[in-house]
Amino acid sequence: MDAGAIIFILKTSLMAMVPIVLTSVGAAWSERAGVVSIGYEGVLLASAFFGAIFAEMTGHASVGLLGGILVGVLFGMLHGALTVYLKGDHVIPGIGINLLAAGLVPFGIIAYWGTAGQHQLPDSAKLWHIKLGHNGEISPMVIITVVIALVTWWVLFKTPLGLRVRSVGENPEAADALGINVEKYRFWSTVYGHALAGLAGAYMSVDWLGMVHKTMSGGRGFIALANMVFSNWNPLISLIGGWLFGFFDALATWLAPKHMVPEQFIYMLPYIMTLIIVAGIIGKAKPPKWDGRPYKRE
Repeated sequence: MDAGAIIFILKTSLMAMVPIVLTSVGAAWSERAGVVSIGYEGVLLASAFFGAIFAEMTGHASVGLLGGILVGVLFGMLHGALTVYLKGDHVIPGIGINLLAAGLVPFGIIAYWGTAGQHQLPDSAKLWHIKLGHNGEISPMVIITVVIALVTWWVLFKTPLGLRVRSVGENPEAADALGINVEKYRFWSTVYGHALAGLAGAYMSVDWLGMVHKTMSGGRGFIALANMVFSNWNPLISLIGGWLFGFFDALATWLAPKHMVPEQFIYMLPYIMTLIIVAGIIGKAKPPKWDGRPYKRE
């Protein structure tokens, strides 16, 4: 492996970690407040689709990113309304979001672009990159992702706001007794978590992959949940886990053209590592005590 290959793998791993880290950071914040969602896979797919539409309509990738955030916010508000205010089950709405996106996006690609399965975005709708030296470049979203993870960690663990968010996930009864509006903090934490997933999905279409595909989320929503558990619901540690998943994704991309091993096995690498990591932390990770439990005020 020469220097060029090492640089390629490092750069690609940073690009590949962005959707994993953003989604796992959002999921960690939401679950720290006690709200579980398994619908991030659907949010990634739907926001990638609508983000691409907004980017092409305006000719600005940044508008596409904002459109992806909007999609995430809407899904987050739906999930929050069902789980926080209506006291519904936390898992079923996420399944519904995943199924909705899985049906909507393939239909939408055909209906909007007239192509079956996928659509390639024009350069005008793609995000610009930061130049590194003569031949290198990297997406600004890599830097933004690191900043979001750091700021989210700082707010969650070092500020009064973060303390209130964690309190409604650990002991909502005590938080309620202290005058904290449990439902408000849980609802908006859910919205924030889905908004980051929406940003991640739009990034995939208007930046990293530069296309929309009916299965482009590729299980990354579930990998992000695995990364959240691996990081013990800590946004800072999720950077490490996200980079690891991104590294194996990049390694698979580099190895595939080499035909050193069967291509199907190579593309299994990120998912195999997910299984190994999750198997290694079963029984060790400790979620918030009220994670996934509706709070009903007495």
